[in-house]
Amino acid sequence: MPLEPFATSAPLTFGVELELQLVSLSDFDLTPASPDLMHLLKRKPFPGNVTPEITESMIEINSSVQTDYRTLLAELLEIRDTLVAAGDVLNIGIAGGGTHPFQHWSEQRISAKPRYQELSALYGYLAKQFTVFGQHVHIGCASGDDALFLLHALSRYIPHFIALSASSPFVQGHDSGFDSARLNSVSAFPLSGRAPFTLSWADFADVYFAKMERTRIIRSMKDFYWDLRPKPEYGTIELRVCDTPLTVERAAALAAYLQALCRHLLERKEAPPLEDDYLVYNYNRFQASRFGLDGVITHPKTYEQLPLREDIIATLDLMEPHAQALGSLDALLHLAATASDGGDASFLRGQHERQGSTEGMVDAAIRRFRGR
Repeated sequence: MPLEPFATSAPLTFGVELELQLVSLSDFDLTPASPDLMHLLKRKPFPGNVTPEITESMIEINSSVQTDYRTLLAELLEIRDTLVAAGDVLNIGIAGGGTHPFQHWSEQRISAKPRYQELSALYGYLAKQFTVFGQHVHIGCASGDDALFLLHALSRYIPHFIALSASSPFVQGHDSGFDSARLNSVSAFPLSGRAPFTLSWADFADVYFAKMERTRIIRSMKDFYWDLRPKPEYGTIELRVCDTPLTVERAAALAAYLQALCRHLLERKEAPPLEDDYLVYNYNRFQASRFGLDGVITHPKTYEQLPLREDIIATLDLMEPHAQALGSLDALLHLAATASDGGDASFLRGQHERQGSTEGMVDAAIRRFRGR
């Protein structure tokens, strides 16, 4: 089928998806509790939306479409409190974090949803290994052309979101050396990476997507695991590089930062995006994943070497007028403090050193998600 037309969407509206860990409070390992949790949550109204994920030790929550940071934050807090209360009934913990620090992929159960069963049949062990947890942010776009402009203009800032959200330093019981090890699991899929360069929705839909569909490799945009992808059915672009933060407060702040950046980029005062911007993309992405806020990135236009922490702080300062107009100054202050003081990956490593176990680290993550 041809790609659906790009839907009408109010520019700069936004929404958040968070993949969350379901944890046994007896041993702090992941537990396949999503069927029981979903059944319990259906008994009363749920703010936003909640759905199963690829394995049964995960769920995904979705906010409503929002226009401002404070309303988004209030909704995410209400969703969190509802989930925590349901988890208490089932004696399970709910946690953020991009990876569970010691779960084994071979012990995970694929969810019953037909699409997940198909993915498991296609990708083999990669499907269970995909028990990792990310934050996705949707931004409303006035047109498909605007969507592709933003998608490529944002490539310069992808390392910011990786570093500010990084919360997956441990994998299979060991410190990976990465601040965001989760992205290595995503990169294993053949249709991951970045979108092809075009600024024309007609070219994207009628040429690129049409060719890909004829290969029979893909059937819809869901088959692409790109870092940023257009979602024509919603009239949005979707940022997919963030680890799920340990708190919904940081999740809301990251969404507000993206909203402010998009407002800035739509003024089109920066040099326009070019294919050559991607010469440094993969290495910058690696630097942010491996070293987090201590990474060093290469500017795609000037090739200047930039300490990532300093680049983030400078960009947050630049976004201040946009945040003022959007009502999200508090979000940028939250992220500036994160950049200065260290993020979730540093917190988790500190907890591991202090408590001497990965179980203690999970317990700390559960408490942090609860707001304690």
